[in-house]
Amino acid sequence: MNFQGKIWLSIALLAISSAALAQSQLDVRIKPANSTLKANVEGYVGGVGDRDEAALQRFRRGAEVQARKAAEALGYYQAQIDSEVKTGRNLSLIISITPGEPVHLRNVTVRIDGPAAQLKTFRLPKSTQLKPGAVLNHGSYEDAKRLIQNQASRYGFFSGRFSSQRLAIDPEGGVADIELIYDSGPRYVLGPVKFAGDAPFDEELLQRMVPFKANTAYDSELIAELYQSLQGSGYFETVRVDAAPAQALNQQIPVQVQLSTRKPWTMGLGLGFSTDVGPRGKANWTRHWANPQGHSYGTEMELSAPRQSIGLWYDIPLDPPLTDKLRFAGGYQYEEFADTDSLSRLLTVGPEWHSKLDSGWQQVLSLKFQREEYRLGDDNGLSNLLMPGVSYAYLQSDNQIDPHNGYRLQFDASAAKEGLLSDANLLYGTAMLKGLTTLWQNHRLLGRLQLGGTATDDYGSIPPSLRFFAGGDQSVRGYDYQTLSPENSEGDRIGGRYVFAGSLEYQYSIAERWRVAAFVDQGNAFRSLEFPTLKTGVGLGIRWVSPVGPLRLDLAHALDDDGGIRLHFSMGPEL
Repeated sequence: MNFQGKIWLSIALLAISSAALAQSQLDVRIKPANSTLKANVEGYVGGVGDRDEAALQRFRRGAEVQARKAAEALGYYQAQIDSEVKTGRNLSLIISITPGEPVHLRNVTVRIDGPAAQLKTFRLPKSTQLKPGAVLNHGSYEDAKRLIQNQASRYGFFSGRFSSQRLAIDPEGGVADIELIYDSGPRYVLGPVKFAGDAPFDEELLQRMVPFKANTAYDSELIAELYQSLQGSGYFETVRVDAAPAQALNQQIPVQVQLSTRKPWTMGLGLGFSTDVGPRGKANWTRHWANPQGHSYGTEMELSAPRQSIGLWYDIPLDPPLTDKLRFAGGYQYEEFADTDSLSRLLTVGPEWHSKLDSGWQQVLSLKFQREEYRLGDDNGLSNLLMPGVSYAYLQSDNQIDPHNGYRLQFDASAAKEGLLSDANLLYGTAMLKGLTTLWQNHRLLGRLQLGGTATDDYGSIPPSLRFFAGGDQSVRGYDYQTLSPENSEGDRIGGRYVFAGSLEYQYSIAERWRVAAFVDQGNAFRSLEFPTLKTGVGLGIRWVSPVGPLRLDLAHALDDDGGIRLHFSMGPEL
């Protein structure tokens, strides 16, 4: 290296050394220790950056001012504050504080005047830091003001104002008085909803999606519900809802909705695998809107080794359109039963009335005609049944894909009367209960209970689709799909009148998306309720939480039969 290069290298090293020496730090010392005050001072003062000693000396006085503001914000108006710049290997600004006795609240008045005072959901601030005797905290005072103003904005008191917002402090006396009085003024109302855009729908259909009537008292939650209703309808690509208080006339706020219609149809394809049915393919095609009344229709298909099906449906929206509809559905399914030469060809058709009750339950009333040709052991023939039915479902879950807490309830019942387009008398019912809870973040407990029963005076004429089988991924693990069933004299599985299946599972999270599991399943399908024999399976598993839900891989052992270890694989939400 030549002489000039050595000079430039020395200059660079000197610059680096100087920069390193210039790095400085803030050191806040409080006696007696007060972590809240320390954090507040550090927040007010901020970083001291790469100031050198001279710059830090100039910064020191301003830092003392900021430290005093930080102390006063927490009620310490008599604080003793000193600072010094410490040189040496580490350049630092030291701020030493003796807080002294804080200011305490003496008189506190927080009140709402006007119509808002009669509104039960309009809450007064309840902070313990806003009571006589509490240490003055400016943040709590400002939080109380914000809470009142935020509620006024939510509930439509847009003319409201503070008739008094007084914080009087006597530092020498160590006391402070607060007076917050809010005059709400009149509550604004929502005007008629007007729609614009390229939506080719009847005005009457759009108005049925509005969750409030004209002149309803303003609530921002109603605006959010309107947006969610329109977005969830499946008709629109984009939705914009404008309800500007500044445009109100005589306290009535106009509501303008701009809509952009989505593409009229979509198609989906999917592949899957489970040990119950093996590889599986699915396809669906949906026409999201077919006319100005919002009717829709579509088809669904499934293909696997034991089962192939196709279904068609046509929906007519009711009131409200988002949750209530009249569906006309039909389908055909061909199924072969596990390890037997039994089979079923099932054709179904009929209307369904879907609705959501005020309690949150989903209700489906149906009238289904099914025609099934079957062979099941010694039982074979052609079954015709006209069955009115009812179904109720309720889901409470904190996450649709991977819930941590929640439960699902499902109840179904249907009946048929011989002579009324039916070959047999039948009463059929099922119930499914699932629950999930998470304890201490990593410990999960899952429970499942499945019940079903059939009442008839001619069981031999009941087709396979209305008989019960147990075993498999979603039933009693350790046993293959549909292998738990009553048998005839030749050992053919012919299905049972009743089914019971229960499961308890414990999961432990070992990583963000990975869990290990241990479980016990018990159940069976049987002819009679007298002395039923239950089969038990136990096992271990692993779970991976994918974007579409958990993937489950289980190794299960049947305790009541020889058969070694069985592998079970399935996927989908836990509830």
